[in-house]
Amino acid sequence: MLKIKLSQTTPNPLQLKLECIPGELHALVGPSGSGKTTALRTIAGLNNASSGKIECDGELWFEANEINGTTTALSPAQRSCGFLFQQYALFPHLNAIENVCIPLYNSINSLAERRVLAQQWLDRMGIGELANRMPNQLSGGQQQRVALARALARSPKILLLDEPFSAIDAPTRQSLYKTLANLRKDLNIPILLVTHDLREADLLADRITVIDQGVGLQTAPPQVLFERPRNSRVAELVGINNMFEGVFSAGKLSWNGSTQVFDVIDKGKIPPNTPVAWVIPAEGLSLHAQVTAQSIEVIVDQISALGQIAVIQLRTTEGSHTIIWEASAAEVKRLSLELGSRSYVEMDASQIHIMPLRPINDPRRFTN
Repeated sequence: MLKIKLSQTTPNPLQLKLECIPGELHALVGPSGSGKTTALRTIAGLNNASSGKIECDGELWFEANEINGTTTALSPAQRSCGFLFQQYALFPHLNAIENVCIPLYNSINSLAERRVLAQQWLDRMGIGELANRMPNQLSGGQQQRVALARALARSPKILLLDEPFSAIDAPTRQSLYKTLANLRKDLNIPILLVTHDLREADLLADRITVIDQGVGLQTAPPQVLFERPRNSRVAELVGINNMFEGVFSAGKLSWNGSTQVFDVIDKGKIPPNTPVAWVIPAEGLSLHAQVTAQSIEVIVDQISALGQIAVIQLRTTEGSHTIIWEASAAEVKRLSLELGSRSYVEMDASQIHIMPLRPINDPRRFTN
């Protein structure tokens, strides 16, 4: 198991706590400059935090505090990390098998044995026949497979992936996803993936940690994260469309700028008359051609067709709130939706999730 608790203020702020068990893929997501790569480099020993602790498989890799300073800091070579970079980082003067042999020099003296093991890893990556090719003779996907073979060649205790698929075309990326999924079953080690692509994190990760300005805001399985973000900043960072503001008090949620009031389960965590942010998933919305007892009148502001799916932008006649709704082409036709037309949306209050409303400069958004 990998256990991390890090804190530093300069030069790159970082406040992060997470655990990753063997066989788990844990994704770190957040905007550019949020500290994702800094976290990986600190785990690998390329950076050191001002305080905190890093443990892997029961071994202490790093420990420091404000009183005693750094008391333990294994070098990158002493930490059993496999590190896969975005830009492959292959040695251009070495062929594929020679690149994979590099991390084996300190553990295997025999050149023949190193080459046998390196060839086995290239075979597992499905590129065994390319062993003697130079990096400039390989496609981007093939280079990344060589880099992954090299990262795994010395049987690391953890695998760190720093946006490894971002420079690769979509078909190759899908193929590498399958390779990684198959490897996970056999490796049984913690895997940390840094990515800016939420769809990628949702597809691959068992859990996701959202990082903003160097601070871990929330760790949760993908479904929980997208349906029940911890606060409004998390909701913003994971791209939730339908987020609104209101006031919550004793199970009643009022909607700012509207007379609409929803009955929402009160879990006792939010004081009465507290301004909140709230979200509702797509499954909690339904659109109707005729008015119903619980419906809200909306006007169609925009229709964006994406193949057989249309993204509909609706505007409430009361409060001018924007609601995003996705529908099939058949549904658009059934409801006779067109620009400027009126329709009626119902919201399932049981699927509404309320959370603290925190401005970006409010440090309480990190924990509440």
